[in-house]
Amino acid sequence: MTQIKVASTYNANREIVLQECPVTYVMSKIGGHWKPIILYHLLEGSKRYSEIRKAMPHITEKMLIQHLKQLEADGLLIRTAQAVVPPVVTYTLTEAGQELKGVIHAMAEWAGKDKERCQAKSR
Repeated sequence: MTQIKVASTYNANREIVLQECPVTYVMSKIGGHWKPIILYHLLEGSKRYSEIRKAMPHITEKMLIQHLKQLEADGLLIRTAQAVVPPVVTYTLTEAGQELKGVIHAMAEWAGKDKERCQAKSR
């Protein structure tokens, strides 16, 4: 796969859209299939890597690690590693991550209502 040049028109346009559209900005932070699910599980409180992995059995380790790193880089969670054997790594939402609680719960509420509508239509 070829890389997009940093100075490309695509990147310039992307930066403009990120600045001007709040929905695009949010989706750049929490978009995708797994990120909202990770955030949802962390709303309950800090979790060790293994707890997140057990709560999300269908995600691959590579994908989980990748998304945890992205969420950390975006300032939505904090990774704390203790220098013990075996290593203990915990993930905690930052203040910005906690502020997404309403958004994540609204998504879950909407999903419940929409599933009911879809099931009613199929009867």
